[in-house]
Amino acid sequence: MSSTGSATPARVHRLPVVGALRLGRPSDVWFKPALSVVAAVAPPSLLLVALERLDLAAYTMAGSLCALYAHNRPYAARAKVLAWVILGMLGGLAVALVAASLTRDAVVLVTVGALLAAAQKAVCDATRVGPPAHVILTFVSSATLFVPQTLGQVPGHLALAAGAGAWAWLVGMAPAPLRPHGPERRATARALDAAAAYAAAATRGGEGTAGARSAAYAAVHAAWQTLLAAGTRPSTTRDALERLVVRAEVALAAPTDADPALLHTWARAVRGTGRIPRTGDPRREGGIPPTAGGLPRAERDELLGVDAERDVPPRPLWTRLEALAPVALRTALGCALAGFAALALGAERPYWALVTAASLYQANVTLTWSRAVQRVVGNLVGVLLFAVVTPVAQLGPLTLVLCILACNFGAEALIGRNYWLGSVCVTPLALLVTELPGYQPTGELVTGRVVDTLVGALVGFAAAVAVTDRRAGRRVERALTAVERAREHAARLVSAPAATPAALEAARRGLAAAVVDLRATADAAAGEWWQRALPHERVVLAEQAAHRTLAATVRRQGLLPDPGTSTHTHTEGASP
Repeated sequence: MSSTGSATPARVHRLPVVGALRLGRPSDVWFKPALSVVAAVAPPSLLLVALERLDLAAYTMAGSLCALYAHNRPYAARAKVLAWVILGMLGGLAVALVAASLTRDAVVLVTVGALLAAAQKAVCDATRVGPPAHVILTFVSSATLFVPQTLGQVPGHLALAAGAGAWAWLVGMAPAPLRPHGPERRATARALDAAAAYAAAATRGGEGTAGARSAAYAAVHAAWQTLLAAGTRPSTTRDALERLVVRAEVALAAPTDADPALLHTWARAVRGTGRIPRTGDPRREGGIPPTAGGLPRAERDELLGVDAERDVPPRPLWTRLEALAPVALRTALGCALAGFAALALGAERPYWALVTAASLYQANVTLTWSRAVQRVVGNLVGVLLFAVVTPVAQLGPLTLVLCILACNFGAEALIGRNYWLGSVCVTPLALLVTELPGYQPTGELVTGRVVDTLVGALVGFAAAVAVTDRRAGRRVERALTAVERAREHAARLVSAPAATPAALEAARRGLAAAVVDLRATADAAAGEWWQRALPHERVVLAEQAAHRTLAATVRRQGLLPDPGTSTHTHTEGASP
C-alpha cells in the first residue's frame, strides 16, 4: 500500500510549561461521568451518615468511584468492563487491606503500593480501560495501605466496597434503556465532526491542516473501535452508523471534495435520538456504481471486512501484558522511589507521592512532562481550595459529604478542559476523604500534600526518563508490515483461479488476526513515550485496505454473492 501519511521522526526540543496549562474545549459528554459519580457516591455515603458510621465511607467510596469508567463503551461492552473494573478495585483493595493489617512498616507498605500500581497500570493499558485508567485504582489501594486495619475487619470493609460497586454498576448502565446506542452514536458523531473540520481546514489551507488531519484519523479509528466493541448481534442502527463512519473516511481521502456542512449536519442528527440520516452514495464522484441495495461496492466491501474482523477473538491478555513490561517497571520504580523519598522527608502517609508518580506516565516524554506540570499546579491550587472549604466541611458529617460530592462533580466536569483544572477539585476531594474517620489538622494536611506532590512529580518524571521502551515504535512498524503482507497474500489468492477453499480461509483468518493485532499494538504503543509520533494515519489506512481485501476474500469463498448480482436490500435509514 502507499506510504502516504506515514509518520516522520519528531524530536523533542523543549518541554512546555505555559502550553501545558492552556484550557481546551470540554468533552461533549462531560456531564455523564460527573453526574454518574455523584449518583454512585451519594446514596451509600448518606446512608452511613444516617447510621452515624461515616468512618466507613472510605470503603464504600472505593466501589462508588467505579462509576467513572466505561462511559465511551457500548452498553453490552460496558456491562463487562464495569464488572471487571469493580473486581479489579476489590482485588487491589483486598491486597492493601491485608497488607495494612499484617504490618505497619512504611517501607514494606510503599513497596506493596508500588507493585500494585505497576500491575494496575499494565492491566489497564493492556485492556485499554480508561479514562481514568489505573489512577483511581492506585489512589484507593495506596490510601488504604496506610489506614490501620485488623484481619477481622477486612471482610466487612470489602463487603461495603462490593455493595457500593454493585450500585455503581447499576448507575453506569442506567441510560441503556433510554439510549441503547448512545455511545456508538457519539463516537460516530465525533468522527463526522472531525472529518468535517479536516475538510474545512484542507479547503482553507494553512498550518492547521496537519493537526486537523491527525485528529480526524484518530476520531475515525476511535469510532471503529467503539462500533467493533458493540457486539456481533445484527443491528440496523449499527449498520447505518458504520456507513456514516465510512463517509467520514471518504472525506479523509478527498477532503477538498467533501461538504463540511453536510458532515456536521449528519453529526448533529446522529447525536440525537431520531432516525439516522440517509447517506446516499458516498463514492458517486469516483464513478463506482451503486449496488442493487443502494450501497456502492467499495463501501459494502469495507463493511463486510469489518464484519470479518469482528469474528476474530481478542489476543490473550498475557500476550498483551508482555509488551508492557517497560511500563510496569517504570511505574514500579517511580512509585517506590517517590514513596521512599517522601518517607525520608518525614511523611507518615506517603501514598500521595506514590499516586502522583503513578499518574504522570503518558504517551511521550513531552506529554509526561506536561502532566507533571499540570499535576503540580492543580494540586497547589487545590490545597488552597481545601483550606477554604475545610471550615464548611467541619460543620458536620452531612456538610462533609456534600463537599465531597461537590468536589467529585467539579473534578469530572473540569478535567476534560485540562488535567490541572480537574486536579484543583481532586486534591480537596482526596484531603476531605482523610477527614472521614475524624477531623485532622488542616495545616499538617496541606503541608504534607504539597511536599508529597513535589516529590512524586520530580521522582516520577525522573523514572520516566530513565526507563524507556525503545521497541514500541518497531512493534507498530512490524504490525503494519504484517498487515500489508497478509493483505497482499490474500489478494493474490483472491485473483488466483486455482486457489483452494482451505487456502482462502487461512488467508482470510490470517489477515483478520493481523488487523486485530495491529490495533492492539498501536494502542499499546500509545501508552509509551518514544521520540517518534504514532502513525495514526497509516494504521487507519492499513485497516481500511485490509477490510476491503477481507471482503473480497469472503466473496471469493462464496460466503456471500457478488454485490453486482445480489438482490439483497440494505436499509439506508435506521431507528435508534
